[in-house]
Amino acid sequence: MHLSDRVRAISPSPTVGIDTRAKEMARQGVDVINLGAGEPDFDTPEFIKEAARQAINEGFTKYTPVAGIPELRRAICEKLERDNGLSYEPAQILVSNGAKQVLYQAYQAVCEPGDEAIVIGPYWVSYTEMVKLAGAEPVVVPTREEDGFVPDPDAIAEKVTPRTRVINLNSPNNPAGSVYPRRALEAIAELAVRHDLWVFSDEIYEKLVYDGAEHVSIASLGPEIKRRTLVVNGVSKAYAMTGWRMGYGAGDRDLIRAMDGLQGHLSHGISSITQRACVAALTGSQEPVAEMRREFDRRRRLVVDRLNAMPGITCPTPRGAFYAYPNVSGLFGRRARGKVLDGSSAVAGWLLEEGRIAAVPGVAFGDDRFLRLSYATAYEAIAEAMDRMASLVAGLER
Repeated sequence: MHLSDRVRAISPSPTVGIDTRAKEMARQGVDVINLGAGEPDFDTPEFIKEAARQAINEGFTKYTPVAGIPELRRAICEKLERDNGLSYEPAQILVSNGAKQVLYQAYQAVCEPGDEAIVIGPYWVSYTEMVKLAGAEPVVVPTREEDGFVPDPDAIAEKVTPRTRVINLNSPNNPAGSVYPRRALEAIAELAVRHDLWVFSDEIYEKLVYDGAEHVSIASLGPEIKRRTLVVNGVSKAYAMTGWRMGYGAGDRDLIRAMDGLQGHLSHGISSITQRACVAALTGSQEPVAEMRREFDRRRRLVVDRLNAMPGITCPTPRGAFYAYPNVSGLFGRRARGKVLDGSSAVAGWLLEEGRIAAVPGVAFGDDRFLRLSYATAYEAIAEAMDRMASLVAGLER
């Protein structure tokens, strides 16, 4: 059977693969601790679920406008003004089936075959594949552990060519947990304006920051960069609504109109019931978000402390999101049951098979020295996972 070049060029999602494998093991009765999943373990707040039930009871179950119901787009505008100092009109908002679809459609809207998109590493696994699906080439600009995984604007500038169309940002960052400071974003904004580039700013983890870190949306740094920026966000991480599937984009009216037209042929609008629930999430009490952030902070400190106590592992303290990103290259070359740990995939496989701990190898995010461990699971489960991991590390042969 013939398959197109575009689908044969992309790679399956490693994060989805790890999560699927861990859940399958659990269904088989294996006591696996899943630190691979990128979703909160909390339940969706009750008042949000009640809004969904009310929508069903009222018969709000028909097609909606492709870009989203007016009250949801207004609620998003109010949120962006309140939280980010950004002023948009509803016509500048597009609601989609998750932030992933927003980004996919954005790349389809602005990239031609042969174009380039700059992606900051480490990067969420789908960014590079979305660029490829648009016929463009991802150009990865890595960041350094010693710099807190903050992008160097000069390094980005060196990668800009006449074919560059987009700079893809993600702060707070998945997987590293870095939060890009204002000074770095100002320099990137100046670069984007000077070269007339789009900036796609994925801010899905903005509510989950710690240690006094400040989330800054690059679009808030002036009218010129705002005009060139697509702000991407949603409700999945902050409100524990991953399965509700709502993400949104805010940006230039012409870009949003183009993405709206594309979405009309791809998927139409998202679930009417989800949209009502999202209005409640954005306009209702934000205390559940604060409670979840406090618990994530407690877990964050546990996992970072425990990882840094293991010989051969160093773990920077993440300031955002809900991932630890330890450097495990100090384990490379050691043996486990006669097998040499020769990279992050080998380490992740060893943890899963020997310790029943699911983690994502750093090679999936562009750097083979690291693992991604999610602390979006129960504190007690994390503590047990760290016990298992410490025991495994202590038993490695040199």
